[in-house]
Amino acid sequence: MCLAIPALITALLPDQMARISLDGVSKTISVALVEDLAPGDYVIVHVGHALSKIDAAEAARTLELLAEAGLLAGAAEAPA
Repeated sequence: MCLAIPALITALLPDQMARISLDGVSKTISVALVEDLAPGDYVIVHVGHALSKIDAAEAARTLELLAEAGLLAGAAEAPA
């Protein structure tokens, strides 16, 4: 089963790329499919691509559920 996971955008990069943070890991992804993003936004990420923007509350709920299911080390990046 493949999961799409919420991640926090920490920086926008050239060529429709962005730096994200997820569970303490920083990674570069493509944001070509999603418009109007800024650092601090949450996106749903699947295989290195942002699929959609989500609000912080939804990101927090999803990260908590993933952590409870043992799919993340913790929801350290989840907003308060």
